[in-house]
Amino acid sequence: MSAASESPSAPKPVLIAGEWIAASGQAFESVNPATGRPNFLIAAASEAEVDQAVDSAWRAVRQAAWRDMLPHKRAAVLRAIADGMDRNADTLARLQMIENGKVWAECQAQVASASATFRYYAGVCETITAEVTPPRGNYLSMTQYEPYGVVAAITPWNSPMTMEAQKVAPALAAGNAVILKPSEVTSSPALELGRIALQAGLPPGILNVVTGLGATVGKRLVEHPGVRMVSFTGGTGSGRAIARAAADKLMPVALELGGKSPHIVFADADQDAAVDGVIGGIFEGSGQSCVAGSRLYVQRAIATAFIERLVARAGQLKVDLPDARGAQMGPIASFAHREKIEGMVGTALQEGAQVLLGGRRPDTEALAAGAFYLPTILGGLRRDAHVVREEIFGPVLCVLPFDDEDDLVDQANDSAYGLAAGIWTADYRRAWRVARRLEAGSVWINTYKQLSIATPFGGFKESGIGREKGLTGIRLYQQSKGIYWGL
Repeated sequence: MSAASESPSAPKPVLIAGEWIAASGQAFESVNPATGRPNFLIAAASEAEVDQAVDSAWRAVRQAAWRDMLPHKRAAVLRAIADGMDRNADTLARLQMIENGKVWAECQAQVASASATFRYYAGVCETITAEVTPPRGNYLSMTQYEPYGVVAAITPWNSPMTMEAQKVAPALAAGNAVILKPSEVTSSPALELGRIALQAGLPPGILNVVTGLGATVGKRLVEHPGVRMVSFTGGTGSGRAIARAAADKLMPVALELGGKSPHIVFADADQDAAVDGVIGGIFEGSGQSCVAGSRLYVQRAIATAFIERLVARAGQLKVDLPDARGAQMGPIASFAHREKIEGMVGTALQEGAQVLLGGRRPDTEALAAGAFYLPTILGGLRRDAHVVREEIFGPVLCVLPFDDEDDLVDQANDSAYGLAAGIWTADYRRAWRVARRLEAGSVWINTYKQLSIATPFGGFKESGIGREKGLTGIRLYQQSKGIYWGL
């Protein structure tokens, strides 16, 4: 069965060994969160079909066509995949939009970013070098980097295109075969990526795409003895489970997990720029971002005026259908997740929080069938409130005051997470001091959510293990070997 020959009523098949297979697990619906209507059925792989994917990946990675492919030729395949993504950009963007509800402009931008990621790692693939190390005797010594073999990439629903490219491109560049398991909420972009990769000349079996639930397909992939490395982006609870399974196998993992990022505004900041940065940092993508600036700390001297300005500006955001002209926020990615957000806001109110903005569903009739939730700002919170300490993963901003740098750093670091942070100040010395003291893998100064594929990304503490992106991103999928030549 080919992707082009799918029946509209049949579940979308999985990709194994270069063939489209009608998987035998219980198919499930993809639902448009903006309308509540089903998009299509998605096939679910069985454990046997996961095993088949792993076997096909090993057969493919051991073939000379991939194992011995010269770096510049492998890079050419990666560029061809990027070209295919560019040609199919609207299809990819639309699939993401109807499955997770991101607004059209953001979906387009994320497809462009995913394509650029394949181009970046094509460049890395043919230019990165190994090392000749300093000898300490009569020998020549060098370090060589080799692929693990078969890698599993497990991706989330919030930004499927960028996350899949961020894992698949470097893993392929490193010489591995990849089994991609997308979220059950957003399975279609991954299947389309598989089709594009085959058309670009990637050998069959080097990229397999298996869809299904994490509790079955994901679990089997992580525990499979043939999977040598797992790269996962998602919730911290799932990350812990993967780490436990990896410990039993003594298998390396990369875990990019949750966040509760502090966004900090000092009294001397450019307040207009800071307001814009705070709004983009929490409400872009309906707050469904691991780096969302969900804890806002404002210096007490300007707190009242700044929060008034913030509430007024955030209240003007256009919440609408994702493809509506000028839409700035779409729906929550699923109805179940909206219920979770509503429950956490309800708990905050029980703990004494004040709703400064939002805190409810929109009352627009045109949006009533979708999983929409208004931009929400909560004040009057204690630092130990559940919504201050737990990741909400939605458009909910918690506002707290601070007095000085020591108070700020103490509050900002009082978290199990350490993924990102933002600082707004006109004092570059202060910015440097605070940035160095914050326990976070990325710190933005007078900006927020600026991301570069060339800069390593990952978290401190319970926000994860390992670093994706940059040169580190390709080494993540390789193991080093020392070679000595006696002279």
